[in-house]
Amino acid sequence: MNPDWLPPDLNVLPRYLAALALGLLMGLERERNPAAKAGLRTFALTALFAVMASHIADKTGSPWMIAVGLLLSGSMMVAAYARQPTESGDPGTTTVGAVLVCYGLGVLCWFNELQLAAMLGIGATILLYFKAELRGISQALARRDLISILQFAVLSLIVLPLLPNQGYGPYGALNPHQIWWMVVLISGISLAGYATLRIVGQSRGAVLIGLLGGIVSSTATTLTFSRHGKGNEAVGRLAVVVIVLANLVVLVRLSVLVGVLSLEAFAKLAPILATGLATGTLAAWYGLHKLKPTGETPELILSNPTEIRAALTFGALYAAVLLSSAWLSDQVGTRGLYAVAAVSGLTDVDAITLSSLRLFSLKSITVDETVFAIVLAYIANLGFKSALVWAIGGWNMARHAIAGMGAAGGGLIIGWLLMRL
Repeated sequence: MNPDWLPPDLNVLPRYLAALALGLLMGLERERNPAAKAGLRTFALTALFAVMASHIADKTGSPWMIAVGLLLSGSMMVAAYARQPTESGDPGTTTVGAVLVCYGLGVLCWFNELQLAAMLGIGATILLYFKAELRGISQALARRDLISILQFAVLSLIVLPLLPNQGYGPYGALNPHQIWWMVVLISGISLAGYATLRIVGQSRGAVLIGLLGGIVSSTATTLTFSRHGKGNEAVGRLAVVVIVLANLVVLVRLSVLVGVLSLEAFAKLAPILATGLATGTLAAWYGLHKLKPTGETPELILSNPTEIRAALTFGALYAAVLLSSAWLSDQVGTRGLYAVAAVSGLTDVDAITLSSLRLFSLKSITVDETVFAIVLAYIANLGFKSALVWAIGGWNMARHAIAGMGAAGGGLIIGWLLMRL
């Protein structure tokens, strides 16, 4: 869109200025690199050249000129590095690629894709600037971590697009594309926590381990630290903090899931989750200062969250919970849904959360019923985790963990009651 206040002959000037600004931004970063043979002026001129070539191509009906301009820009940089190699032996591929991207951004600016060009330009500059940090991340990831990323790419970019997007089975509740989209969503959230945990390491303290462990798998975190804390008072105090924090993060996970899938349900559920998170956080803070956990944090071993078997298992669980919830809701009303929520929530809150949201999207249940099913599932899950800590870690550790998780569950109930008023 061109501004009305400019003379007709200059109404495309903002496109040139936008391209110039992006060229200067990328050039500023390259100017700081001694080995780069392109800096502020080269990038700025490349962006202007791209807009100009696109402008002339558009006016003359010669789109091939854009491709010729791209070829000339790339050839210019390749020739510069070939004629005078850098002392460090840097082949300059990054700078050449950056110049080509800069040219492409200029073309986008001419076609009035200014917002997209700005986003891509800023993103490209970030990639150029954080070279050392990105290299450190890649070196911190092991082979199995790269396999996890590749498996997630297979789940989301290959499997998902191939699945039919229509309902099958009773009530039309089983939609293969939608079911697998839920698998991708859960796997993506878990993979983010898993990768972060691998990158930052496990020597940063109990708080960070609890937060990241809760993102990947609160059940696995609870099980692992219950075992480590058994019979060891010092480790037991630290384990309590990790377990409580991991199960508090589940509330954050739920808010993200609901927010992504249904804004209407999120508006109802968010205040309830916030209340539970607030009371649970206060209890965790009190426990942290009272227990004063010390000592080395035990290693948390977590399985690959994007493994095909794990994805298929969650997909099957989600489909089963969805189908049983739909059938019981039809047969006995909301009591059937709540029964499924209480039972399935013992071991997995995600499946019943996603199932309830799916039924809500199908207009099978109301938003209030959806919210209560999620709250009930989380409270059931806390009950199961409390029993797990007691059975594995003993009562001395369990009583502290139960107090922290109970505070979160109590806050959730209070929040739900307040929303009912």
